[in-house]
Amino acid sequence: MNLSAAEPANWPGTILTLGILVLATILIIAVLATFHEFRKLKVSAAQDDALRQLVRRYEHLAENTLDAQQRVAADLSELRSRTTSIEQILRTVE
Repeated sequence: MNLSAAEPANWPGTILTLGILVLATILIIAVLATFHEFRKLKVSAAQDDALRQLVRRYEHLAENTLDAQQRVAADLSELRSRTTSIEQILRTVE
């Protein structure tokens, strides 16, 4: 019975210690959650930038391809007209 008389004196210290531990745990969890969200936002922003860069490169490639197709079409048209004129020359020579 002597021990039970000494135990109630330790309860306020124990409750205070447990309260501090709970608050510290909540604070650590909040810091970790904030860090995790910040990291996700950073990765998401990096992915968005990479996607924008890829879209820009695709648009540039599409423009270059269209220009090349137009040049090839013009060259082909010129070759057809030259071929036609060469055929006419050859027919007149025969």
